[in-house]
Amino acid sequence: MCLKMEVAKKTGVLLVNLGTPDSPGTGDVRRYLSEFLNDPRVIDIPWLARKLLVNLIIVPFRAPKSAKVYKELWTERGSPLLYHTEDLTEKLQQKFSQQANVFFAMRYGNPSLERVLSEMQKENFDKIIILPLYPQYTSSTTGSVIEKVFKIISKWWVIPELEFVGQLYDRPDFIDCIVENAKQFDLSSYDHVVFSYHGLPDRQVDKVYTDRRPCNDHNCENEITEDNKFCYKATCYETTRLIVGKLGLKEEQYTVAFQSRLDKKWLTPFSDKVIEERAQKGDKKLLFFSPAFVADCLETTIEIGEEYRELFLAKGGKKLDFVPSLNSNENWVDTLYKLLEEKV
Repeated sequence: MCLKMEVAKKTGVLLVNLGTPDSPGTGDVRRYLSEFLNDPRVIDIPWLARKLLVNLIIVPFRAPKSAKVYKELWTERGSPLLYHTEDLTEKLQQKFSQQANVFFAMRYGNPSLERVLSEMQKENFDKIIILPLYPQYTSSTTGSVIEKVFKIISKWWVIPELEFVGQLYDRPDFIDCIVENAKQFDLSSYDHVVFSYHGLPDRQVDKVYTDRRPCNDHNCENEITEDNKFCYKATCYETTRLIVGKLGLKEEQYTVAFQSRLDKKWLTPFSDKVIEERAQKGDKKLLFFSPAFVADCLETTIEIGEEYRELFLAKGGKKLDFVPSLNSNENWVDTLYKLLEEKV
């Protein structure tokens, strides 16, 4: 009689975040910006125009300025985005123990997707689960990660089973993590709450729609439908509705806004303009959330935590606080473990 023993499948988990320069030095910032901004999903214009714009205009002028800001951001452990993602990976690995091997990579910069996937290839996994750390889908974030992973793995002779984890914006446990994080603040002591999401060009949001009608024709501020379920603007507003529902905020107590714009043809309202408007209305205390970021970074620590605070104070405000990102909070680790364990 022959007994057949079942062999457990070997699974790898890959977390992917946006990326960061290797150092705040101008050279490293220049290399990072060049890789980032030359991605056709980030700047979606014809190839030659993108090369000329990025390599001859944006990077040469922006790199020295960005390097100064990165120096303000840098800590003894380096880039917050990098070490928060590293801490999250280590805690998840402890949760999984022998169930799965957990890795992390950056879409731009180091550790690169090429290097980390090469390491994973040597492990000969039966299955690889890829989790882009972006709660709301955009082509320039989640879409770019998926495309890059396919390009790399398509060259492997043996391609394991692949599974991508999509949007997280409406998962109750993700929302609970943000609500729990906000408990360190007394919401009743603030005049207004701002939910600030990273901005996006209007044209990139419009491209989501197969009916070729622009985003503004899809009621994205008020509902999620079959048509707008991948619209970044719609999912940002839905994220906010879910959070304020649990916080018990009324409609007049909060505003959804978008930061980090490059020109006027980006999603509105702009976060800095909202700050000015709230100051003009006499608000003295503002509280900011940024639910598009799961790890603190340049946009949260410097843009909101320093630049927006200075702007508000200059306009007559007294206090601007920021609810930290989830980083490697235990409840966030538990949420991701629960999500991924179902797929291992």
